[in-house]
Amino acid sequence: MSSLTEATTGLPDVVLPARDLFDIDTDLQVPAYSAADPHVPPRDPDYVFDRDTTLALLAGFVHNRRVMVQGRHGTGKSSHVEQVASRLNWPCVRVNLDGHVSRMDLIGKDTIVIRDGQQVTEFQPGMLTWALQRPCALVFDEYDAGRADVMFVIQRVLEVEGRLTLLDQSRVIEPHPAFRLFATANTVGLGDATGLYHGTQPLNQGQMDRWHVVVTLNYLQHDREVEVVLARCPEYRTADGRARVSAMVALASLTRRGFADGDLSTVMSPRTVVTWAENATLFHDVGLAFQLSFLNRCDEDERALVAEYYQRSMGAELPEGRKDPGKRT
Repeated sequence: MSSLTEATTGLPDVVLPARDLFDIDTDLQVPAYSAADPHVPPRDPDYVFDRDTTLALLAGFVHNRRVMVQGRHGTGKSSHVEQVASRLNWPCVRVNLDGHVSRMDLIGKDTIVIRDGQQVTEFQPGMLTWALQRPCALVFDEYDAGRADVMFVIQRVLEVEGRLTLLDQSRVIEPHPAFRLFATANTVGLGDATGLYHGTQPLNQGQMDRWHVVVTLNYLQHDREVEVVLARCPEYRTADGRARVSAMVALASLTRRGFADGDLSTVMSPRTVVTWAENATLFHDVGLAFQLSFLNRCDEDERALVAEYYQRSMGAELPEGRKDPGKRT
């Protein structure tokens, strides 16, 4: 792919303790690269790793397993893969499988280029073809939103020894020994019955069966989620700030429980809590930041209940106009 620089061509050249890299309880030793490639994701030094998800992803990097991370929105599925890759110095590229990604985007196509002043036809590899030949972790985001024809292209390489046949080129591509494949999805291939994830669809179960590891990354325990928010918003790293973030996370937990009980149709994800904390710093008004970050997205008939959650968690009433932002005061 002409817009991408050449990646490292070799195999990992160092072995490092996972305990030190990810701050998790394990004796696992993991292969890594000693030098960073331009496609290695930027490191977030404050990232909080979930142990089970990290071990599942390391199974992908260490043992070449195909790993899918499934879970609710805003839980950090894609960033988890990127941050593992970052600490291993492993090149990593993300592809969002929206409805516009075509078979040619993944495989490649013939294009007309100028060589020595002459127009010639040259094959330009797609992202899958490019990554397959390099030490690269390819991450398919929104895997359950991909088009059927695209999914069948991916199915060819889900096997560990999966070769990619380029019919137009009469060529078979062997995967690089350090090529790795991951996916993230809001559902687990069975479709969405909640209405939260429009555009997702049931996946071919023959293809789902080819994913060696499926790990669920959902909402963290209260204290862990507080740490995640504090890592993203260092201005709250005081006693008062921590107490406020703890109350925000408690409110988010109430919305999730309300959703599970059928009382709410919208939930606060960890990403929403982080956004709320950031907006509170910008506007110097926690209530206004809550309205702009979450309340305005709620169904009008549910806003009174959300306002009650706010009062229970934050110890203060929302101003009347903010309980129903569409109401004039």
